[in-house]
Amino acid sequence: MVSHAVIKVSADQIAKMKLHYTSYLQPKLPQGSIFSAKTPGCSITAYRSGKVLFQGKEAETEAAKWGGPLDAAKKAPVSHLPSNFSSLSVIGSDEVGTGDYFGPMTVVAAYVQKEQLPLLKELGVRDSKELTDAKIIEIAKQLVSFIPYSLLVLHNEKYNAFQEKGMSQGKMKALLHNKALSNVLKKLDPEKPDAILIDQFVEKNTYYKHIVKEKEIIKENVFFSTKGESVHLSVAAASIIARYAFLKQMDLLTEKTGMVIPRGAGAQVDIAAAKIIKKHGVNALNSLAKIHFANTEKALKLAKK
Repeated sequence: MVSHAVIKVSADQIAKMKLHYTSYLQPKLPQGSIFSAKTPGCSITAYRSGKVLFQGKEAETEAAKWGGPLDAAKKAPVSHLPSNFSSLSVIGSDEVGTGDYFGPMTVVAAYVQKEQLPLLKELGVRDSKELTDAKIIEIAKQLVSFIPYSLLVLHNEKYNAFQEKGMSQGKMKALLHNKALSNVLKKLDPEKPDAILIDQFVEKNTYYKHIVKEKEIIKENVFFSTKGESVHLSVAAASIIARYAFLKQMDLLTEKTGMVIPRGAGAQVDIAAAKIIKKHGVNALNSLAKIHFANTEKALKLAKK
């Protein structure tokens, strides 16, 4: 089902978005726009007014990455979370690797008791995007030694197989989040968290539609929030562990190919993919990359030169 979402952002944010979607930029610009991009599941158009339009089956997922749609913000009451939420004992979940061409998707659910919150702050737990790789590795190694968590890695072969069958990235994420949360709840049993917080990547109703056929659906005390890392440290902890796992997977890909594998989905990724095609053939990408990304076509063109 094709959907759309609109968000309002600053000029700085639009510049960041343009950089993020470098490999998907379109040559033709609609009137009044700063950039236009087309990913496998979504078209993005940023306007000088500061409004950004997302269209396509992944519209809500993409919009949520940058703060969520305006219409959803209007519908949702500001106080949808309990006022003392940041001081509760919470299982938080987050994912990494969804926008990277190379490497798997890693999803983590992590439980942080309220008594542990001061310790996490002391360790420097915060949004993983604000931390260097070295700091993420240092903090993650400490976190995994004392907090209950579940890490799920969706390797590229499986990701590509799901995608070829028509499964959206949003559905893959929903299935993995639900499974990771279930795993942590089983580890805690009979103890129960005060709440569960999913770093929001899609509307709540869509999330539950994605997992409707699962035998076990985690619904009790589940909340959704964009920028979940700033809402509760459990999401920040989950994000750090997920990033740590992703970095380790990227190191394995570097070992496997004998070349440094770049992150993201920019021009340097196209060049690396072209080198792999020349050296090992296009089929080698199936175990290394998300082959439905536009980078595959660009790499094939570069490899022919």
